[in-house]
Amino acid sequence: MARYYDVHPVDPQPRAIAQVVQLLRDDGLLAYPTDSGYALGIRLGNRDGLERMRDIRQLDERHHFTLVCKDFAQMGRFVHLGNAEFRAVKAATPGPYTFILPATGEVPKAFMHPKKRTVGVRIPEHRVVAALLEELDEPLLSTTLILPDQTDPMTMGWEVKEELDQKLDAVLDGGEETDSEPTTVVDFSSGAPEVTRVGRGDPDRFS
Repeated sequence: MARYYDVHPVDPQPRAIAQVVQLLRDDGLLAYPTDSGYALGIRLGNRDGLERMRDIRQLDERHHFTLVCKDFAQMGRFVHLGNAEFRAVKAATPGPYTFILPATGEVPKAFMHPKKRTVGVRIPEHRVVAALLEELDEPLLSTTLILPDQTDPMTMGWEVKEELDQKLDAVLDGGEETDSEPTTVVDFSSGAPEVTRVGRGDPDRFS
């Protein structure tokens, strides 16, 4: 049964955030709110958690997981950014975008795309996520919480708890419904930006 943490959307309680972070450090699997629906998250290196996320979403090894980072400096440790990519990504963060970029050696091979050696990165614009990442002081390896028979992310913490209670270790509820559109995904792995999923972020800035 998943633990349920209901926190304030603007000023989340530090004690609750600290408990969630400890759960992550103990290799727990978390569902948490973002600016583009709920996401599943684990500590980078949690191989069991990776398989659990794949099982919940029924994903294969070609799926791009995302490193959710607290700021641009942290993101730069995990992906290679040329000058053009740097400017484009910097201008769009924080916000509802996921960027596919070549991974650095800081990313374990099991957590990147097996052939392209790429990984997704993003910086959400969400106070609860910001507090979580500040306390954790490392990225969360994540995937949008879209169930196999659905096209949109889950948006309510209590619904996540009800639906996935036996498959998660914790649900972090930000106290309000999240946006129902997933992130816009921009793939820079071939050099030029390619929008591979149109979501909440305006895709025109990358056309």
